[in-house]
Amino acid sequence: MKLKQRVVLLAILLVIFIFTKVFLIDNLDTSAANREDQRAFHRMMAGLRVELVPKLDHTLQSPWQIAAQWVVPREVYPEETPELGAILHAMATKKIIKADVGYKGTQLKALLILEGGQKVVFKPKRYNRDYVVEGEPYAGYDRHNAEVAAFHLDRILGFRRAPLVVGRFVNLRTEIKPVATEQLLSTFLTVGNNTCFYGKCYYCRETEPACADGDTMEGSVTLWLPDVWPLQKHRHPWGRTYREGKLARWEYDESYCDAVKKTSPYDSGPRLLDIIDTAVFDYLIGNADRHHYESFQDDEGASMLILLDNAKSFGNPSLDERSILAPLYQCCIIRVSTWNRLNSLKNGVLKSALKSAMAHDPISPVLADPHLDAAAQRLLSVLATVKQCTDQFGMDSVLVEDRMPLSHL
Repeated sequence: MKLKQRVVLLAILLVIFIFTKVFLIDNLDTSAANREDQRAFHRMMAGLRVELVPKLDHTLQSPWQIAAQWVVPREVYPEETPELGAILHAMATKKIIKADVGYKGTQLKALLILEGGQKVVFKPKRYNRDYVVEGEPYAGYDRHNAEVAAFHLDRILGFRRAPLVVGRFVNLRTEIKPVATEQLLSTFLTVGNNTCFYGKCYYCRETEPACADGDTMEGSVTLWLPDVWPLQKHRHPWGRTYREGKLARWEYDESYCDAVKKTSPYDSGPRLLDIIDTAVFDYLIGNADRHHYESFQDDEGASMLILLDNAKSFGNPSLDERSILAPLYQCCIIRVSTWNRLNSLKNGVLKSALKSAMAHDPISPVLADPHLDAAAQRLLSVLATVKQCTDQFGMDSVLVEDRMPLSHL
C-alpha cells in the first residue's frame, strides 16, 4: 500500500475512533444519569409514607431549626428527610400562641405563630372532598386539602420546591380566639351553632365566612419559609389576563417562547426549565391560577421557582385545562430528570404514590378518588405532549440535561 493511501486510511480510522469514543462516552454519561434517576425514584418511593411522630431522635434541635436549615437556593427540603414526620407532627399539634389575619392576597387565610416562634399559614376548609368546582379553571375558594396534596406531589416528582404542608384541626373558640389580634377577632361571627370567621383579604366578605363544625375547623398549615430567605415576586410569563375577551400574548402567538427566551431571567440559567416543571406540576393538579411566582431575592435567576399557593387545585376532576401546559408545548423542552420521573409514574404508580404519601395526614383522606384518577390521566397527556415535541424536533433538542449539585450545609 502506498504511503499516501496509508495516511488516508489512518486518518479515517482516527476519525472513526474519535467519533466512537465520543458517542460511547455520551451514551455512558446518559445511561449513568438515567440509572441515578431510577435510584432516586426508588429512594423516594421507599421513604414516601410519612408517619407523624411526636419527637425528634438523635438531635437537640427543634423541628423549626431543622426545617430552616434544609432550605437552600434550589431546594426547600433535601432528598433524605428522616425528620419530616416530626416536623409535620409539630405543625399539626404545637400550641398556637398568636393568630392574625393572613398576609396580602385574594383568599381567606390566617397567620398563626406556633410554640417556638414558628409562623405558619392556616387555610380553612371550604368544601367537602367530593365537591366539584364548576366554571373557569381558577374559579372557587382556595381548597385547603389541595395544599396538602400538592406538597406531596412535589415530593413524588422530586422537585422539592414546595413549602411543607400538613392538615390540622383547630378549635376556633379555645385555640384561636384567646390569642387572636383585634383585627382577626373582629371578623368572627356565629352562624347557627358554628363558629366562623371571614378574615381580611381582597375577596373576603362578611357574607362569605369559613365556618367550623361547631368550634372545630379543619384546615391546612403551610410552614413559613425562614426570614433569612426573603422572597421576590415575579409576573409569570404565561399568566392569564383574567379579563373576558382579552387574551394574553402567549394565547395567540405560537412563537411566544422565542421572545421569552430573549428576556431575563429566562435567557440563561435554570428559570425557564423551572417554568416548564411548574407547568407540568400545575397541569397534574389542575391549577390554572399561577399568575405570579416567587423566587429568593437577588438570585439573578439562579434560585428555584418556589411552588407557593397551590390551593386553586383539585377543583374539578373532569376538567383538563390544556393551556396550563403552554410553556411545555410552546417551548418544547423539558429536563431529562423530569421526563424520567414522569415515565416512572405511569401505569397507576402516581395514584398509589399519592395515596401512600397522604395516608397518615391528620385530615386523611386528603383527596377523593376522582381527583387521584384525574392526576393519573393528566400524566398521560403530559407524556403525549412531550412525545409530540420529540417527534417534531428530536430527543436531543427536547430533553435537556440540567443537573445542579445541591449542598445542604
